Amino acid sequence: MSAIRLLVLGAVRMHGRAHGYQVRNDLESWGAHEWSNAKPGSIYHALKQMAKQGLLLAHDIAPSTVGGPPRTEYEVTEAGEAEYFTLLREALTAHDAKVDVLSAGIGFIVDLPRAEAIALLKERVAAMEGWHTEVARHWTPAGDEDWGHIGEIMGMWLHTADSGTRWTRGLIERLEAGAYVMAGEGDQWAGVREAEGSGPGSGSSPE
Repeated sequence: MSAIRLLVLGAVRMHGRAHGYQVRNDLESWGAHEWSNAKPGSIYHALKQMAKQGLLLAHDIAPSTVGGPPRTEYEVTEAGEAEYFTLLREALTAHDAKVDVLSAGIGFIVDLPRAEAIALLKERVAAMEGWHTEVARHWTPAGDEDWGHIGEIMGMWLHTADSGTRWTRGLIERLEAGAYVMAGEGDQWAGVREAEGSGPGSGSSPE
């Protein structure tokens, strides 16, 4: 799974309609260019590719009064909406999701109803616990075995499973206690805009 598809679909969806600069500005305000492949070239490529695939609808906009080339604005199609939520749910439940994919999922978790987000995270906990059990049972040296430095790999897997499970349980507890504004509860992005000033949803074009 590619984080860039989820990030771009989610950013466009926040605006209703958005051009490439707005998407780029939103994602850069999250530092996504540091922890994912959401670089400017990748963002514009993803926008064009997903428009070709029918996930985004492209609108050609006339040039601004101060000059410059015509601009293209995008909006999420019905197929894009379905793809977005499929990617979001996969990002939140997969025990082996890469850091950029999980980060993208957490970034847009507020687009889900609270009960569903909690249920998905509980699925992730169960998957990570199952993975931990599997590694411990089949891929950990027995007491009389010496796997040398290769044993460190299994130790890293177990540590990753443990830390990931603890963090996910903590997020579940915060959501159950009412943290954040989730879908159907109000403006999910208000707090982000207030905290960052130029955060998601508030980006503007340099034109």
